[in-house]
Amino acid sequence: MNTRRLISFAAILILLCVASDSYAANKDKEKDKITVVLDPGHGGKDFGACENGAKEKDINLSVAKKLRALIEKELKDVNVVMTRSTDVYLTLQERADVANDAGGDLFMSIHVNSIDKKTRGRELTKGSSVYVLGLHRDQDNMKVAMRENSVIELESDYKEKYSGFDPSKDESYIIFEMAQKRNLGESIRVASDAQNALVNTAGRANRGVRQAGFWVLWATSMPAVLVELDFICNPQSVRYMTSDSGENELAASLLKSIKKFVERRN
Repeated sequence: MNTRRLISFAAILILLCVASDSYAANKDKEKDKITVVLDPGHGGKDFGACENGAKEKDINLSVAKKLRALIEKELKDVNVVMTRSTDVYLTLQERADVANDAGGDLFMSIHVNSIDKKTRGRELTKGSSVYVLGLHRDQDNMKVAMRENSVIELESDYKEKYSGFDPSKDESYIIFEMAQKRNLGESIRVASDAQNALVNTAGRANRGVRQAGFWVLWATSMPAVLVELDFICNPQSVRYMTSDSGENELAASLLKSIKKFVERRN
């Protein structure tokens, strides 16, 4: 009887050791995974640009969720973190905090573009562009950065929270000129791959890779890009971006850039 108990006890110990080793191995495997943070811009009370019956926040979220599904299906060694997966409001700093707390290896913020309503022919403006952090070298880039950064004005104490940064004043953007550039090279590579795929896979007009002072890119401690899928002021572009096939193509385009990033990291 004692012998049987000893054998049973030994068997249990072996099973526990095997389970423990397996758990440790899985934990190590999780640590080895590349973490990609997807940031669907705007959300909740922050609608983003709205036109032609569409809201920017909805397009951003839908494309991001489809991209997440593609990554989970095709890149098993990648961990996907979403700054938001529902229609909720997040500050720019909260988005950056999610990415930093997750130990992200790549940050991709997804947006839809627009231009001033006084601009003639704006309904014909089209095309995608991908931004990396930098000093905006022309007024168009500056206007996009100011529009995307202006969301912080929804926060009553934004000047205290953002150290006096005012998204509407040119002089505030000097901080981006002084930003560390250790992630700039990889950010540009990801941006170039994403832009090429948006043109060649999703058929978007090519507005190029650009640099501008986006707070959310500055506040993240990893390679980071901000994607402007197309223009919401263009009815044809909106029909594409809100269609199931269009969203699938846009997500597939961004997936290609993430695949290339993963290949470089491995």
